[in-house]
Amino acid sequence: MSHSQPPRLPAVSDRMLRVGTESAFEVAARARALQAQGRSIIHLEIGEPDFDSPIAAREAAKAAIDAGLTHYAPYAGMPELRAAVRDDVALRKGVEASIDDVFITVGGKGVMVYAIMALIDPGDEVIIPDPAYPIYDSITRFVGGTVVPIPLRMADGFELDPDRVAAAITPRTKLLVLNSPANPTGGVLGRAATEKLAQLAVEHGLVVLSDEIYGRILYDGAEHVSIATFPGMAERTIILDGFAKTFAMTGWRLGYAVVPPWLSPHFGRLIINTISCAPTFVQVGAVEALRGPQDEVDGMVAEFTARRTLVIDGLNAIPGLRVAPPKGAFYAFPDVSGTGLSGPDFAERLLLEAGVCVLSGTAFGAAADNHIRISYATSRDNLDEALRRIGAFVAGL
Repeated sequence: MSHSQPPRLPAVSDRMLRVGTESAFEVAARARALQAQGRSIIHLEIGEPDFDSPIAAREAAKAAIDAGLTHYAPYAGMPELRAAVRDDVALRKGVEASIDDVFITVGGKGVMVYAIMALIDPGDEVIIPDPAYPIYDSITRFVGGTVVPIPLRMADGFELDPDRVAAAITPRTKLLVLNSPANPTGGVLGRAATEKLAQLAVEHGLVVLSDEIYGRILYDGAEHVSIATFPGMAERTIILDGFAKTFAMTGWRLGYAVVPPWLSPHFGRLIINTISCAPTFVQVGAVEALRGPQDEVDGMVAEFTARRTLVIDGLNAIPGLRVAPPKGAFYAFPDVSGTGLSGPDFAERLLLEAGVCVLSGTAFGAAADNHIRISYATSRDNLDEALRRIGAFVAGL
C-alpha cells in the first residue's frame, strides 16, 4: 500500500507576516477562559465604556429598522449623518469642512487603514508616538512603510515633544500620527506643542492623521485642540473620530473621517472596495447621538472623573507604583518598575495570581516596558476590589 503525502498548502503572503494585532482582545479572551474555569477575574483590559448607548440613538436605530432602512446607504455615508458630523466638527473642534469631505466608516480603525493605505508606499516613513494605539504601527508595516517611534515620557505628561519629532523627520517622512487625548497614556497635547507640530508639518510637507476619538473625555479643564485648526493644516490633516468612546457605542462600529478635498476620491474608492457602506440603521442612530440631548455624555464624563480620582489615588498609595493623572480618555498608565517587575511580567502575574486583567505597556510600544495600562471604564466597586487585589499582590512580592 502506498502512502501518498498530503498536498503542500501555500504560504500566506509576506505582508501577513508584518501585520500586528490589538492584544487587548486576545488578553480578554484568555481572562474569560480563566473565568470559565471558575476564577474570579476583574476586567481592566478593554477600553470600552460600561454605560448604555444614548437612549435617543437606540430608539432611532430601532425605528429605522422597523421603517425598512435595512438596505445599502451611500458609500460615503447618509447625507443626514455627514451633515451632522460636519456641524459637530465645526462646533466642537472649530474645523470648517464640506460635507463632501466627511466619510462614515465601520469603526475608527477604518479611517486608520484608509489613510495609511492611501498615502504610504514601501519605504515611506510614518512618525508614531511610543506608546500608542497598536494599529497605527500594524497597518504601516502591513503596507510596507517604516515606523519611526517617538518615545513619550511620564515626566512630560506623556506629551509628544515637537523637538523629538523634528529630529526624526527625514526626506522619507510622509505621515505624522497624533492621538490626543491618547490611548494608552491619557496624555493631552497642549496648544503650544500642537502649534509647533503644525509648523513642522507645513514646513516638511507632511500629512497628519489626527486621532481625536477621546476628544470629549477631558479632566481638570484640559483643552482639546485639533491640529487642523492651525494655518496650513486643513489641507493636510485627516481627522479621525467616531461614536464608540464618546457615546458608549463600541458595538455599533461607527467612525468617521474628515479629509482634505484632494484625498476624498481616494477615501471613497477604498470604502467601496472594502465595506461598500456602513449599516444604514446604525447611521440613523448616530444622527440622533450627535443632534440629540448630550446629558448622558456629560454624566459619563463626570463618572469617569470620579473613577480617575479613585484609581490614581489608589495606585499611588501602593509602594512601587507611580502614576501620573491622565488629562483625558479613561486609562491609567502606571510605572511598575519599583516593584522589581517589568510591565509584561507584572501583567501576567497579576492575572494569574490576583485575578486582575490589565495590559502590559509593551502592547502599545517598546518604550513602555515598565508600564501597564488600566482601563477604569468599569464600576467603582470593581475598581475598589481591583485596587485591593493589586495592593495585596504587590505586598506579596
